[in-house]
Amino acid sequence: MQTVAAAVTMVRDDRFFLEAWLRHYGRLLGRENCYIVNHGRSADLAELAQGCNLIGIPGDPHPNFDMKRWRLLNGLVNGLRSYYRHVIVGDVDELVVLDPAEGNLLDFLAQQPIRRVLTPVGLEVVHRIDREPAELTDSILGPRRHVRLAPHYSKPCVLSLGTKIARGGHYTQASKLFTPEPLYLFHLKYCDFAQYVAAMDRRNAVTEAVGVGVKQAAIGRHWFAEARGEDRALFEGFAELPMQEGFDFAQVRRRMHRSWAPRGETGYWQFDRPEDARQYCLPDRFFGLF
Repeated sequence: MQTVAAAVTMVRDDRFFLEAWLRHYGRLLGRENCYIVNHGRSADLAELAQGCNLIGIPGDPHPNFDMKRWRLLNGLVNGLRSYYRHVIVGDVDELVVLDPAEGNLLDFLAQQPIRRVLTPVGLEVVHRIDREPAELTDSILGPRRHVRLAPHYSKPCVLSLGTKIARGGHYTQASKLFTPEPLYLFHLKYCDFAQYVAAMDRRNAVTEAVGVGVKQAAIGRHWFAEARGEDRALFEGFAELPMQEGFDFAQVRRRMHRSWAPRGETGYWQFDRPEDARQYCLPDRFFGLF
């Protein structure tokens, strides 16, 4: 059993994204090194995740859902660090990816120093419904080949240091920033129009069951129906994003480091996360990774 890296996530009902998560981390790290919190104890997801370490918890709706979730994930990550050099943590629709030109993720992490937090550049896989009619079956990258820069998803998510992660996973209390050049975080929320609609319907149902508004709940605003907007118009808008040639994010990383600073008096650290409208076409070497 390898002790280089483990992956941790929490999932509720999202079979499509869990399948991608398992294809990626199960193959790279081994299912025995994958830790999944099964929120609601879904028998369907438990069967899908056979061979992984599954933790079932009650699934009752709660206005402080996100706060409770990250309290649990913080505890799991800090406990697992005693057994692994690195622990990868994030939402089930977020995957840490190494550029295939640099080898595989496990070998890469084995060579990284410990006692630090790694922050990949965030990229959102977007479904260009004007160009990509194929349904997704056993792979996402290939049928989907467009990404947009997503500074909000440049998350400090690979940990070999004892530190606290903020709710949402966007900040930690680690005071030094490490952004390895070939490392990315792929956010899959927009990778398929039909799956997006289904996932948003489920999230809207959860917040409706909670019974309080955005201001009264520790749940991401994007879970609420009032913030949803029109789904098809959102996806049609991806065609309007200017296409950037190449696949080089050195300037993005430099900008992250230049703006690195304490997040007020919170104890957390952050970099500026300006909106960036550019999209890129993935190089072929990424196709079939998950």
